[in-house]
Amino acid sequence: MALISGMPEGQYADLPNGQRMHYQDLGPRDGVVAVFLHGSGSGASGHSNFKANYPVLVEQGYRVIVPDLLGYGYSAKPTDVDYHLDLFVECIKQTLDVIGVENFTLIGNSLGGAIALRFALDYPAQTEKLVLMAPGGIEEQANYFTMPGMQMMKEVFTSADPVTPAKMRSFFETAFLVDPGCLDEQTVQERWESMQTQNPHVVKTMVVPNMEHELKNLQCPVLVFWGMNENMMPETGIMKLAKNCSNSRVILVSECGHWVMMEHAAMFNRMTLDFLANG
Repeated sequence: MALISGMPEGQYADLPNGQRMHYQDLGPRDGVVAVFLHGSGSGASGHSNFKANYPVLVEQGYRVIVPDLLGYGYSAKPTDVDYHLDLFVECIKQTLDVIGVENFTLIGNSLGGAIALRFALDYPAQTEKLVLMAPGGIEEQANYFTMPGMQMMKEVFTSADPVTPAKMRSFFETAFLVDPGCLDEQTVQERWESMQTQNPHVVKTMVVPNMEHELKNLQCPVLVFWGMNENMMPETGIMKLAKNCSNSRVILVSECGHWVMMEHAAMFNRMTLDFLANG
């Protein structure tokens, strides 16, 4: 696979289910482990979502694992599977088994947040903590597509007109962000290049069930960030998480859209480090 400008290539895990997953594994091998799970969308990858975050955890002595989800980044992009939430979870589980880590905190935004929730419900003994940024998986799937950002995504990325870097930037600034200044050209370029390697099968077959009624079964501490200018996820999710997760704290961030970890990186990093250390 051709390398994408500015997007580092790490290691690969060949999974028992036949898929190949790309990941970065950084920091001391005896460090407490944090796993970053990125969201969906054209050109998404672990590095592009969390480049302002995971190096900070490494600097603080954590072992950080940043995979590209199946269908994204440098990971395999099969066209003969349906991209159900359970498949994403299976691939993350098998990747972490291949790496040889047993216990960890999962840090996920959007689709990555839904994967983190499902993983924590299925493998509570391995999931020490959850950090979620406007996670999916807590609404009926149709409800997400009523959101203005989702409607804009459909319009931009299913149009007959080609998606240029400029069009991609405009979409991110409008649908994901309040402050366009936090989006650098390198991120736009790497996401645009990464998008060229994707196939539409991922979005066409993606199914993320509603886990709202299972939230009460979560056993680990949960930290939630939610931007008050969120255009992708219905804000009913805020109270669902706050009321149903028995050991949770929810941080509402003003002047913030879908990418709190990018738009308010310093605050996100500071509060995440405190949560990792103190719960």
